[in-house]
Amino acid sequence: MKIVRDRSEAGTLLAKKLEKFRDEEVVVIAIPRGGVPVAYEIASYFNFPLDIILVKKIGHPNNREYAIGAVSLNNSIIDEKYDAWSAYIEEEIQHIRQELMRKQQLYIGEQEPVDVEHKIVFLVDDGIATGKTILATIQLLKAKHPKAIVLAVPVLPSGKVEELTNHVDELVYLYASSDFHAVGEFYDNFEQVTDEEVIRLLKEARKK
Repeated sequence: MKIVRDRSEAGTLLAKKLEKFRDEEVVVIAIPRGGVPVAYEIASYFNFPLDIILVKKIGHPNNREYAIGAVSLNNSIIDEKYDAWSAYIEEEIQHIRQELMRKQQLYIGEQEPVDVEHKIVFLVDDGIATGKTILATIQLLKAKHPKAIVLAVPVLPSGKVEELTNHVDELVYLYASSDFHAVGEFYDNFEQVTDEEVIRLLKEARKK
């Protein structure tokens, strides 16, 4: 079931659902890469600042797809039951953080991150499948003490709505599917977003 043409249209449609925040102090935070074109349209619609948050999960040593924690540039969270694996976890944190620092340098160079303390944050991605990474991102974002977190995504499984709502101040979406297989099935055009496009959109947002 296609509900949007592309990520840009998804962002425009989400922005209209966020109209009540127009006069608030808001920072739009995108999850690269797919979340950036969606977030760019939201930020442009309101003339809000746009930034990114770089987060990567720590995979279980026997199954890298299974998340046991997550790392950002300046914070990390670990599922308590895996604390005993401190050597493995510390090594992974260092490796992932180096990777995130390279991405940060690539995307925004020496640009300082936008301060989100005491501001409303729109956390934006192009869709949610399992929700593991987004939940970790929310937890890491809360450490920056925003006034509120509004999670804005075009599509997600209907079974994730309640869980995600419990972790943010508000969840805004276009469509929650009870028959969810992949984010891309709801887009006419779901081509991979390139690093170059991320860099271009972030530069354009800073000019506004």
